[in-house]
Amino acid sequence: MPTSAPAKVPAQDQPGTPSPSGAFDRFFKISERGSTLSREIRGGFATFFAMAYIIVLNPIILGSAKDMYGHQLDHGQLVTATVVTAAFTTLLMGVIGNVPIALAAGLGVNTVVALQLAPRMSWPDAMGMVVLAGFVVMLLVATGLRERVMNAVPLGLRKGISIGIGLFIMLIGLVDSGFVSRIPDVAHTTVPLQLGGDGHLVGWPVLIFVLGVLLTFGLIVRKVPGAILISIVGMTVLALIINSVAKIPSWGLTVPKWPGNPVATPDFGLLGKVSLFGGFDKVGVLTGILFVFTVLLSCFFDAMGTIMGVSDEAKLTNAQGEMPGMNKVLFVDGVAVALGGASSSSATTCFVESTAGVGEGARTGFANIVTGALFTVALFLTPVATMVPSQAATPALVAVGFLILSNSIKEIDWADHTIAIPAFVTMLMMPFTYSITNGIGMGFITFVVLRLAAGRGREVPVAMYAVSAVFAFYYLMPALGLT
Repeated sequence: MPTSAPAKVPAQDQPGTPSPSGAFDRFFKISERGSTLSREIRGGFATFFAMAYIIVLNPIILGSAKDMYGHQLDHGQLVTATVVTAAFTTLLMGVIGNVPIALAAGLGVNTVVALQLAPRMSWPDAMGMVVLAGFVVMLLVATGLRERVMNAVPLGLRKGISIGIGLFIMLIGLVDSGFVSRIPDVAHTTVPLQLGGDGHLVGWPVLIFVLGVLLTFGLIVRKVPGAILISIVGMTVLALIINSVAKIPSWGLTVPKWPGNPVATPDFGLLGKVSLFGGFDKVGVLTGILFVFTVLLSCFFDAMGTIMGVSDEAKLTNAQGEMPGMNKVLFVDGVAVALGGASSSSATTCFVESTAGVGEGARTGFANIVTGALFTVALFLTPVATMVPSQAATPALVAVGFLILSNSIKEIDWADHTIAIPAFVTMLMMPFTYSITNGIGMGFITFVVLRLAAGRGREVPVAMYAVSAVFAFYYLMPALGLT
């Protein structure tokens, strides 16, 4: 099937594959969106494996920090909080939003909570700030402001956001697999990344990644249904075999080894440990508002970029680039932010790794039901769920990054520099700053400035002016002494 239509690569079933029928099919619109039950199931599995690392990583980030009283969050309780919140919010998005966008604790936001908020207050106070940010997001959705902002983004810039996400998740895959790594500051070099760990590709884990990428692309070229999931499973089995023989010490967060005790007992001790306004007593009203604003901005635009990118890749948007039912999706995302704070797992947001499921053919919320169910199982079988090494899962991100890029780049009007340059800035700043929010912010500001410079200021929607001003203020906050 042609690569120009991402909805038809690489995991489509062969023609004639039966779809579910009746009320179930109508509720999730499976046939209406050109999908099948098998694709949705495969997509749900692929998304789970691509983002399961958060079960390990989020507790490490939050658990390593101390609040102003020197208290640290319990690791076991953080695991439970992370998994419970991811499972519930992913299921909620599937049922209410009916889109294949899974949610979990947001990377970046959890670092802000751990390193900026917690040291200035108690953990319940810090998580209260996250809950308040979620309430603000829900308020913006209820008033229609959030959807208005998204609909104000020109189509060419939307494509730039999609491409930026594709490049970003490809870089995530390369870094998380160890194929490229950060050069330590002690090297005193202006080059930030290098091949492998020391300029060379060394070790079995990297080989697993390379073989996984080649296998995934090979299956895509052959138009094999389930290409991404086949690669993840196949490379996991190979990694298990290699690790059992060679005893590799450098897999990273997740070692491909069958756990001695596959059952984990959930500890729900952190759920509900929140103080909504206690943080304001510690840092003052102005600083407290700025803290909430920082969390809000990251959650708002990270999710916005992910929703745009995933919905566009899944062909859920209309000719104007808008997705029907967007308000439901945005509202669930706001609820997820608040629930993340209420569970002490930090703000929960839409995961860009959902593109792995879309690459498998997922088009509806039923894929989320599968992913959410797997997170629920992981609540009791965390050692098994985290057995898939990143080197086996990240080839999916590289492959999907290519698919997004190849299907969006031709839809930008490169002759109109007032849209082409902002799109260019957006797509490059996401991977180069390792942030979806930064890519969107810099792209928006560039778009407004160039349209004004071209004498086309009246063509810029009011919402774009407002959001660009917010981003400009955000970037100037350190210079103004507000951080």
